Amino acid sequence: MKEQILQALKTNQIETYLINEAEVESVELFFVKKELDMSRMKKVTHYVVNVFRDFEKDGTKMRGSATAKIYPSMSYEEVDDTLKDAYYAASFANNLYYPLPKGEKEDKICTQTSLASYSLEECIRKLTDALFKYDTQEETFINSSEVFVEKRTIHILNSEGIDVSYEKYCAKGEFVVQCRVPQDVETYHEFYYENLECEALALKVKGALETTALRAQAKDNPRTGKYKVILSDIHIATLLDYYTFKSASSMVYPKYSNFKVEDCVQGEDVKGDKLNIILKATDPYSGEGIKMVDRVLLQDGVLKTIHGACKFAHYLGIEPTGSYGTVKVAEGTHTLEEMKQGTYLEVLSFSDFQIDPFTGDFGGEMRLALYHEGDKVTPLTGGSISGNIQEVQHNLMLSKECQVRKGYEGPVSICLEDIMVAGE
Repeated sequence: MKEQILQALKTNQIETYLINEAEVESVELFFVKKELDMSRMKKVTHYVVNVFRDFEKDGTKMRGSATAKIYPSMSYEEVDDTLKDAYYAASFANNLYYPLPKGEKEDKICTQTSLASYSLEECIRKLTDALFKYDTQEETFINSSEVFVEKRTIHILNSEGIDVSYEKYCAKGEFVVQCRVPQDVETYHEFYYENLECEALALKVKGALETTALRAQAKDNPRTGKYKVILSDIHIATLLDYYTFKSASSMVYPKYSNFKVEDCVQGEDVKGDKLNIILKATDPYSGEGIKMVDRVLLQDGVLKTIHGACKFAHYLGIEPTGSYGTVKVAEGTHTLEEMKQGTYLEVLSFSDFQIDPFTGDFGGEMRLALYHEGDKVTPLTGGSISGNIQEVQHNLMLSKECQVRKGYEGPVSICLEDIMVAGE
């Protein structure tokens, strides 16, 4: 298929292009409770072709682009027609000219992870054992789950000489925990690992079983007021996404963001933990074929990098870094035990927790929170929290204890002061 794509590009005189080929092998298991409901193995190949068309508009050099998806089942005529249509569509995209990255053919990079040390079938058996390790109760249990182990072989080539490829493994899935007493509730959970993290998965399930049992006990709403609030797990990652989003070249160039390198983006008078964030290269190349390396995003709250793909980097006159999907945040100065002192609200799950990356406003409806008042702990449900990261960033507290999850490595919890809670 790749040869047909290249031939069609040549036939249609499409001189500038980027091809992403992804071969995906996976083993997939679907469970109802502990019974295997369905198993599936697949091996598929996806092709995404970006075509570029240069032209002038009012004396200014422009470069339009369009994307085409090519499927292995297509005939050559279908491939030719699809690319021809995409090239025509590119003439309507009025972007200022920007170059594609240049490179050369490189040897394939084989990822050295523990998932690569076993067959996909062996990996999924180990993960399944871990998934059900702590599922031993009658009233609180996993009522359904899906487990996938996947190997991707990525090949990237463009018209400027880039021809690179690499392998990537991952284990991912989801599960629903149900508790039937004193009320029937369900909670949804996801997992994603790039190594064979069996014990981490087992502990995640154990925690999910415990929090779902607490959710079944929760019936009261919190009282309206301002609280010391502790957020954990994926919610801390969502909150800190603000800095990655605002420092992207695609946000800075159109002036959606006023972030500048060497700005104190955490504020001038930081009394809490200063943020140290690294953009982590989890793949050897970006989707454009740019070599990815770890880069410092924030150092003690000071912005060090504007990051992004070729187009907006060229417009800003900076080095294109490629697009990052993972950050690593330095540990904080307090243990969880030290953080959890006094009276506070610990939010364990939301119906949905979001942050507006343009304004910094964040909030969400609480599905389960624990109100700690001395030795007394009260499970609560309902109500919502709201705030603005620009108002709390100067006095936040990060835990020393850390976690690893998809897109995030860093403290497991964050403590925020004077957060508004709407309840009864």
